[in-house]
Amino acid sequence: MTPAPLPPQPKAAKQRFRTIWISDLHLGTPGCQAEALLDFLRRTECETLYLVGDIIDGWQLKRSWYWPQAHNDVVQKLLRKVRKGCRVIFVPGNHDEFARHYIGHHFGGVEVAAEWIHTTADGRRLWITHGDLFDGVIQCAKWLAHLGDHAYEFTLKLNRHLNRLRGRLGLPYWSLSKYLKLKVKRAVSYVSDFEAAVAREARRRGLQGVVCGHIHHAELREIDGILYANDGDWVESLTALVEHADGRLEILDWTGVPHWQDSEASQEDAGVDIGEEVAVFARKSA
Repeated sequence: MTPAPLPPQPKAAKQRFRTIWISDLHLGTPGCQAEALLDFLRRTECETLYLVGDIIDGWQLKRSWYWPQAHNDVVQKLLRKVRKGCRVIFVPGNHDEFARHYIGHHFGGVEVAAEWIHTTADGRRLWITHGDLFDGVIQCAKWLAHLGDHAYEFTLKLNRHLNRLRGRLGLPYWSLSKYLKLKVKRAVSYVSDFEAAVAREARRRGLQGVVCGHIHHAELREIDGILYANDGDWVESLTALVEHADGRLEILDWTGVPHWQDSEASQEDAGVDIGEEVAVFARKSA
């Protein structure tokens, strides 16, 4: 007797937020976890979406071209959100600094801005910045930053091999680079100094808090009475910062979320390959 087919599995309900912040996607690199990011974008809705820098990795694309279909799908999904009424604001970072030549312009409805002031539902004013301007290595020794980027890329490659082995053993995802960042004394000091510097600048501007990215370390806490929020990244942490309807902020961790793919959504996200346009922009990066 032929077994009855399994009933179709229900789609996961979409989560709705007032605001979402994501950064450090690093599209154009093998380290970008684009499939998980697509899953997040399909399963969330918001009124305003902030792209807080390092969305497209111009540094990597200048070294070698890497642009798989999943990365194209991410960009198409972001553009689709604009068409459906979501306001998308892009604050460039150091890896996509080429976009700083287009401050004040719109691309497919995406607004490009050097920085932004966001007012939460409960009235707090938050400064939105990528954060690289408070990184002494980026500002004073850019060659050293590029050297560090090569080392980081090697660590991520090692991490991918390690997690394939962990997957075969039935073990969950684990980030080697994140572990080193939290265990090496100098790295811990760097993160702490960065957080304090960004919070001080928000205080100087008379604001109640700051939202940034850059250091790939999600955090939500107060520093001397200033709210410090870092939305993390989509290379190691798979995190986003969200604002609920009442103004409450929360960090979402997508590492343990079972992914699903809706075929209709996939067809909707598919569109013209924008790889050539990305290549032109990337060649303009410093």
